[in-house]
Parts: sequence; C-alpha cells; structure tokens
Amino acid sequence: MYIADRTRYDNMQYNRCGASGLKLPAVSLGLWHNFGSNGSFDNMLDMCQTAFDNGITHFDLANNYGPVDGAAEENFGRILKKSLGVYRDELVISTKAGYGMWPGPYGDWGSKKYMVASLDQSLKRMGLDYVDIFYHHRPDPETPLEETAGALDGIVRSGKALYVGISNYDKEQTIAIAKLFREMRTPFIINQRSYSMLNRSIETDGLKEYASKNGIGIITFCPLSQGLLTDRYINGIPADSRVRRDGRFLNENSIREETLDKVRALGEIAGERGQSLAQMALAWIMRDRDITSVLIGASKPSQILDNVRMLANMDFDEAQRERIDRILG
Repeated sequence: MYIADRTRYDNMQYNRCGASGLKLPAVSLGLWHNFGSNGSFDNMLDMCQTAFDNGITHFDLANNYGPVDGAAEENFGRILKKSLGVYRDELVISTKAGYGMWPGPYGDWGSKKYMVASLDQSLKRMGLDYVDIFYHHRPDPETPLEETAGALDGIVRSGKALYVGISNYDKEQTIAIAKLFREMRTPFIINQRSYSMLNRSIETDGLKEYASKNGIGIITFCPLSQGLLTDRYINGIPADSRVRRDGRFLNENSIREETLDKVRALGEIAGERGQSLAQMALAWIMRDRDITSVLIGASKPSQILDNVRMLANMDFDEAQRERIDRILG
C-alpha cells in the first residue's frame, strides 16, 4: 500500500498561477511521453509516486497523449485508482483538447461540440468528476474565438473543470481570448508554451512580459529542448539517444555543430554552479520568477529526482546571465 512521503512539501517551491488563488509547484510532471500503451505501467506508477513524494502535485495530460491516443489518460486513471487517488485534493490534474481524436468533422480543433465531448471522454478515461485545469491545446483558425472561449467558460460553469487555460497561443491570440474571458468572468489562469534556453519565442513575441503584467500564469513545456539541454549531448549525439531512436521531435539534421558548441559552453557554466546542465536549464527558466512552473518529462524516476534538485540553486548573478546571453546569441 502506497503512503506518500510526509516530508513531500518541505523542499518544493509553489508559485501563484497568475492572479488566481491556485499555486503550482515550480516543477510539474508532463505525461506527453512514456505514459502510453507501449510503456511499463510499473515504471509509470513509480514515476508518479516519486514525483508526488517530492512535492510535484501537478500532473499534466492531454486527450491525445499516448501512443495510442488517450492511453496516457487511461494509465493515469489506473495510477489514481491504485495509489494517488486518495490524495486527489492535493493534486492539480490538467488535460487538453485541440488535436485530432476521432474521425469526422467533430473530433478536432476548437468547436464547442468537440471540446465538451473530448473532456467527457477524458474524465471517463481518468475516472474523475472534474479536472483542475482544462486547456484548449492549439488555436483554431476557422472556429470563431468566441465559440471556443464560450465552450471553456461553460465547462467551468458545469463543474467539469475549475480553471481554464490555453496552449500554443501567441501574444496576440492570448490578448484576444483573454478579453473574452474577462467579459465572461471565466477563471482563465494560464498559457502553456514551449520555452527553453534554445527557444526563447515567448520573449521575442512579448508573451512573457504581457502575461506577467496581466495576471496570467505561464507553464513551459520542452524546457530541455527534447533532451538537448542535458549532459547527454555535450560530446555529440549518443547512439542510444531519442534523436537516433525516434527523430520525430528532435532529429539529427536539426542539431548543428553550432548548437552543440552552445550546449558545451552552457555545460561549463553549469559545472561552475555545481549543477548538471539540465538543472541549470530548468533554473534559468525560473530566473525572473515570471514563469509559474516548468513541465518536465521523464522516462524513469531518477530523472525526476535529478530535475527537482535544480531548486537548490535557482539564482543567477549578473555575470552568469551575461555569459549565458552571449552564448545563446
């Protein structure tokens, strides 16, 4: 029988999500990879329990996480039933809808019909009455924004979600839907975007600054650039790396020697700070406290433990910031 570690809240940092009353852990666990039908359930269970034992209360899913579509939610539902479910009131569980899930015109994008049906399916897969955060996973260029925003608002009012979020929306898209949410008094609290040392698009498009000034939280995915910002690539591309095994999200052709030179230089700074490169990369995202949480992925519990250790050194002096900016260009 699983009993959570009594000291689980002692070392984790919790940040207020925008202007809401909800706090998220500085490190959250994403179930995008390694929780599908092709994985070991015992390993999934061990990872989730390890995360919770170390203060990670937020578990992030989506309807299409797998493989196959829906498998991550089904497996997380099994984990809740087996051990974590008794701690439901200590957990923040999020899911999303926005990518293709079933055939025909009603199984994709951002219509009210799709959004409502998808969440009902997600709740059934996880065995839940509600999720804490429900996201629209990507902007829909054809459905009126008013319909998507209204669907999210109605879902909250139905009791099937406590808060709403958006994912992959740029600054202008965020401004537009935030205006609608304000008019409806919808508890919109967060935008989920890709952000890392090697992908600073939320800075260049102004979203990071806008969200900070307007009470919107930001949670970042791919903070380690699909593993590129780890010690594994400092001496080149390993034969057993995800790049060589899979290549869908990070492929060999996209990793130039110029990028590896940056990774090596960043690794030197991490060593001076007494951190692994991954730990420094996560800490760097939180450097200005404008980001609510970083979403990590993991294939084994030890990776979760390693990433959480970044909390021991999250500050950068001015010289380190300048060196990092020079390296990143």
